[in-house]
Amino acid sequence: MTRRRMLKATLAVGTALPIGVAPRAWAASAAPGPVQLTLPAPTGPYPTGTVALHLVDSSRPDPVAGPGHHRELMAGVWYPARDAERYPPARWTPPAVLRALLTSGGFPADAAVAPLTAGHQGAPVRRTGGRLPVVVFSHGAHDHRADTTTVVQELASHGYVVVTVDHTYDTFSEFPDGRVIVPLMDPKHAMRPADFATDIRFVLDRIEDLAAGRNPDAEHRPLPAGLRGALDLHRIGMFGWSKGGTATALVVIEDQRVRAGLSLDGPMQPTITTDLNRPFMMMTAENTRAAQPSAAEFWSHLRGWRLNIQADGAVHPSYGDYQVLIPQLAKAVGMSDEDLRGWIGTLDPARAVRIQQAYPLAFFDLHLRHRTSHLLDGPSPAFPEVKFVP
Repeated sequence: MTRRRMLKATLAVGTALPIGVAPRAWAASAAPGPVQLTLPAPTGPYPTGTVALHLVDSSRPDPVAGPGHHRELMAGVWYPARDAERYPPARWTPPAVLRALLTSGGFPADAAVAPLTAGHQGAPVRRTGGRLPVVVFSHGAHDHRADTTTVVQELASHGYVVVTVDHTYDTFSEFPDGRVIVPLMDPKHAMRPADFATDIRFVLDRIEDLAAGRNPDAEHRPLPAGLRGALDLHRIGMFGWSKGGTATALVVIEDQRVRAGLSLDGPMQPTITTDLNRPFMMMTAENTRAAQPSAAEFWSHLRGWRLNIQADGAVHPSYGDYQVLIPQLAKAVGMSDEDLRGWIGTLDPARAVRIQQAYPLAFFDLHLRHRTSHLLDGPSPAFPEVKFVP
């Protein structure tokens, strides 16, 4: 079965296939060592900082871990920073997580080294006036919170606080004590979009803790200077990829704290039939309204500001980091051009980066900051591959 056929079969049940699922075992690298992956730099005026949070939801027992355990999540907080050069840059994922991702995808565990991000670990928060708008991110099925770092660090470099979440048991993640978790394939423990949405509502509560000056980290590890009290609870948005896009729709419908939602090719399964009056934008690739009845049904219930755009040549992972990372990995393992197209379609990775940087920023600027952008008014000569779907 080709990866594209596997992808389409997976999309049919509303899940996703990231780097963690591949149809074959790839050869070891012919290079003398692992390839050093790289990510594009953000374009905003501010350096960025980041910190990881270990969160425990004491209201939700963990049926997998057993009696006495509660649901644990890892989250990342990204923000505009000052004095960033004094703090080390964070890696895209910890080494153990990257090895698990590569192995599960059929790649050699040592084929690559995780890229460095633009986020500096623990750097102080930069404040240039009032509190900072907040955006929350939910990943796709069998994926992880770093999979849209290009978008996340772009938003942070323009003055947003972005909170990314690992949905435990449907993610690749590492806890502070060194435990590495991978997605559970047992249907008994399958995570639904509604479960992702419950995780996000819990994280929104923890965002309220940060805004009130409290430290929500389970071990109360030190937070970056200036983070507590810096978040604006009146300007919260959310975006998600694939299953996380569906979870975004559910959260925006159910939780008034989230003012605007963006879906990156979310299938909107199970079908959502609740009317929504708040702004919502869909960046589709394979889960188009023409191909996915549940996406069309959801669109019909959007009663407020709405927009559907689509990039020519995009496939399901094209609005995330895999669009630029997989081509780098392909060279190291001898992947054919045909196989590479199965991963990233025909959308040029450099163009995909510009789309990822420009359109989510324009959307959240409009609806959280009331900054008008002509980019969202209609087709742009700067982005000829981006189509507006009526």
